[in-house]
Amino acid sequence: MTVAMSVCVSSFYNRFPICSNSKVSSKPVAVLKMGVPYDLKQGQCRVFHQLPSGLNMEVIVQKKRRNVEDYPPLVFVHGSYHAAWCWAEHWFPFFSASGYDCYALSLLGQGESDVPADSVAGTLQTHARDVADFIHQQVRSPPVLLGHSFGGLIIQYYISSLGSNGLKENLYPKLRGAVLVCSVPPSGNSGLVWRYLFSKPIAAFKVTRSLAARGFQSSLSLCKETFFSDTMEDHVVKRYQELTKESSRMPLFDLRKLNASLPVPSTPNCPLDILVLGANNDFIVDAEGLRETAKFYGVSPVCVEGVAHDMMLDTSWEKGAEVILSWLNGLNK
Repeated sequence: MTVAMSVCVSSFYNRFPICSNSKVSSKPVAVLKMGVPYDLKQGQCRVFHQLPSGLNMEVIVQKKRRNVEDYPPLVFVHGSYHAAWCWAEHWFPFFSASGYDCYALSLLGQGESDVPADSVAGTLQTHARDVADFIHQQVRSPPVLLGHSFGGLIIQYYISSLGSNGLKENLYPKLRGAVLVCSVPPSGNSGLVWRYLFSKPIAAFKVTRSLAARGFQSSLSLCKETFFSDTMEDHVVKRYQELTKESSRMPLFDLRKLNASLPVPSTPNCPLDILVLGANNDFIVDAEGLRETAKFYGVSPVCVEGVAHDMMLDTSWEKGAEVILSWLNGLNK
């Protein structure tokens, strides 16, 4: 385990205070749970946010490299088999250089976060509440929430809870906007699975083997086909394969219970600007799933050419980042 992974919480707090009433855990950061370390890049710090349950949630932070006072902070939420590190690799340096404070969360049971006393990491509701608690305690102004895959579904639930009544408005802090990246649609993944079974049975078998049976963890070719473009070099795929294998110590959801609770409640007259972003080479979320999410929010989807499901890690990661940056610039006008 490398020393570079170890970041002192007190040093982070002094250099980059999050807010005056921070609940930052004093838990030793050198005690890591992932067997494969992710070395933070220059300007990045790791800290632990203590949830009301007493469990600690890993947060990777990179502050903006140029001072733009009115730009909203960005809070990133990963999907299954990933953790906060997936945003820190390329998109954190990109967005911090553009004037944005960046925070990436590892949901419970993922990355370096604590593991709850259950068979799964949580529910749609508990994950959304953990995100909301972090924003309430640690983020000074309404952020833009960005979610990938199942992280996008968590954000959709968060959005559905905004302002529905006075109590929930306090539980779920206001947002400046939201970006759904290759997101699972509001109805969940069951529609995706059935479409694949009828139209692409071989692809359906591969997806099931890769994700449900975790075949991507042992097969380099299946890992590449599931998450990345064909052009990504094998040694890079191997590194990400090892990180994804270590990132999830327990399932993010009980999928049967999750699908029984869907679709996400509708949000008529949604008060947020929302960007629905997809990838034309996505092996998991198909074009119909992308259109479903966009229609749900009354926006036009943006499909990025030449990238796969893990848009933030793929060989052409900058394509999606530039689309988001352009959307953010419009948000700031």
